[in-house]
Amino acid sequence: MRRLIALIALLLAVPSLAQSPTPLTVMSFNVRYPAEGDGPDKWDSRAARLTSTWRRIGADIVGTQELFQHQGDAIVAADPRYAWFGRDRRGGHADEHMGVFYRRDRLKLIEQGDFWLSDTPELPGSISWGHPFPRMVTWGRFERLTDGRRFTLVNTHFPYRAEDGAARVKAAARVAAFVAALPEDEPVVVTGDFNDVPGSAAYRTLTATLSDSWTALGRPEAGTFHGFAGMAERRIDWVLSRGFENKRATIDRQKVGGRYPSDHFPVIATLAFKRP
Repeated sequence: MRRLIALIALLLAVPSLAQSPTPLTVMSFNVRYPAEGDGPDKWDSRAARLTSTWRRIGADIVGTQELFQHQGDAIVAADPRYAWFGRDRRGGHADEHMGVFYRRDRLKLIEQGDFWLSDTPELPGSISWGHPFPRMVTWGRFERLTDGRRFTLVNTHFPYRAEDGAARVKAAARVAAFVAALPEDEPVVVTGDFNDVPGSAAYRTLTATLSDSWTALGRPEAGTFHGFAGMAERRIDWVLSRGFENKRATIDRQKVGGRYPSDHFPVIATLAFKRP
């Protein structure tokens, strides 16, 4: 009995032994660039929808795609819990960003960078492999304020055309090589619009070393791109990881005021740090 009482006292005195660390909530979200041709779904009309969805989900960290600078600034203005960073795909701030957002009250940004999915990855705006637009990665290394745990988030957007399959495989190999070069014991999250489906060659290249939060939990296949119509057949937006346990994976399909915040559904994964 004395030993049992002593053990209970120890657990109460050291919370980290009594309960698992709080999981990390990650979101991948293609926010859709500002296109005048979107009519009732153009950015000025749907900005409040998107920021309302954003605040409701309240993820710890978010990898976005197709983000323009004024969209990122509008998100932070509407939800000051966040900060964001990233260059656009041409190396400046006038085009699409792979912007990474993080909760300033939960995470500290330690290091950040980017590279291009090309034969010259350090050259901003570089294009290889026959696709029409620059494609890139924006990444950040973070420390969690509550317990000092560190991880790296890698965020990207792959080529979109049907004929770009070979380019997507090469892009996946670039991302996989970057992850492999990180310290082996460092947890990693990869978010993105991969413009490909589970089972594709690009998917197999990445999931050779990374866990897909959706399939790891046995979720039935579902779609993420819906073109503002709400009907999605292809799951092209993924949250992949290394060094985490997959706890929960969802696709948020909620409307705001009868319409959707973007032409993609956001994908949310709850990941628990594996014990050292």
